[in-house]
Amino acid sequence: MTRVIKSQLSHFDEAGQAAMVDVSAKQPTRRTATASAFVELSAGVLAALPANPKGNPLEVARFAGIQAAKRTSELIPMCHPLPLTHVDVQTEIVDGGVRISATAITVGPTGVEMEALTAAAVAALTVYDMTKALDKAIVIREVRLESKSGGKSGDFLRAV
Repeated sequence: MTRVIKSQLSHFDEAGQAAMVDVSAKQPTRRTATASAFVELSAGVLAALPANPKGNPLEVARFAGIQAAKRTSELIPMCHPLPLTHVDVQTEIVDGGVRISATAITVGPTGVEMEALTAAAVAALTVYDMTKALDKAIVIREVRLESKSGGKSGDFLRAV
């Protein structure tokens, strides 16, 4: 797999100290990002999802992911607070678990990758929280950026 690595990380100043990037000179553009996560569940846990006494785990996970996207800058120190124009979190029961997809959109001077990733990760953690009483061996995996558009770095689409 070929990857482009930037020669300098943007969240460090000349002295090597962590710093928030100044985006004040950047023009606002429409930016989107989609991230995903997978929650590996046993057949027994999957079968028990509809009868969960805490409520529908997948619907609660959707709400948690949306809420998390809106609070990303409170969780990730160098993230800018962004005026999100849309957040969508989808959950799907598939063979072996639950696939989560989260999309964040803004019109602003910086991207929304972290908001999409945070939404997917928190939705996955919520599925875990809602089902952990049934099985402690649940695994969250493959939290990753699937695509992004807008901004100076251009578009990204994960190869299949």
